[in-house]
Amino acid sequence: MNPNLILITGAGSGIGLHLAAALFDRGFTLLLVDLSTPAIEKKFNGSSAVHVMTGDISKAETWNHAINHAKNLGQPISHLINCVGVIRPGFVADYALADIDFHLDVNTKGTILDTSIIGKEMKFQEFGHIINIASLAGIAPVSGLSLYTASKFAVRGFSLAAAAEFRDFGIFVSVVCPDLVDTPMLTTQLDYPEESKLSFSGPKKVLRPEDITRVILELMENPRVQVCIPESRGFLAKIAGAWPMIGELFRKSLEAKGQEAIQKLK
Repeated sequence: MNPNLILITGAGSGIGLHLAAALFDRGFTLLLVDLSTPAIEKKFNGSSAVHVMTGDISKAETWNHAINHAKNLGQPISHLINCVGVIRPGFVADYALADIDFHLDVNTKGTILDTSIIGKEMKFQEFGHIINIASLAGIAPVSGLSLYTASKFAVRGFSLAAAAEFRDFGIFVSVVCPDLVDTPMLTTQLDYPEESKLSFSGPKKVLRPEDITRVILELMENPRVQVCIPESRGFLAKIAGAWPMIGELFRKSLEAKGQEAIQKLK
């Protein structure tokens, strides 16, 4: 059994749950954090190698508790993998103001908090790897998902800056930017077809959680600062992010493509 501990947020569904299962199969000890844990309990059936925490990731006490839990186990946190994420599509003129906190507390504040608190612990132990999942929407703006875009731009920017700061202490920080993934967040977007059409304008084959898991496992072996999935879409996102007006030239065709994809998925 690996002597170190892997902490995964958002482990109750989607990418986080799939990744946890893959790491469990490889013999790692896991500390899994989510607001809802029934799926975790069902999946791992009380295994002694899986430790479950119910907690609000936007609260510092959650991460202090996680560190204390690791110390009680006598296993340092070697990896922090932030899979947690929420989305509620909406145009700026229409969304509820409460949606601002909804996105920023979970997607942004939670990631910044645990990276800061657990990153300091990793600095003390002189090793560790933090992997934060952002999005291609954290590279190129996506109208209709402005709050989600803002939250993921922040995650990506923070992760890149943290990577430079932690490097000299033997700590790696990576940010993963996937295209649309078949998770409960995709289902949510289908309920907002007008707002979400640009999100569905990519390749016909939607990414699966196993696609993200495979990249994360590779990152754990060979750390990189930033990975886009797929790299081809990442290249296009970088162009659109650097020169937004180029993206505007293709908006109508991309929206039409997205609307068609939504109709097929629904």
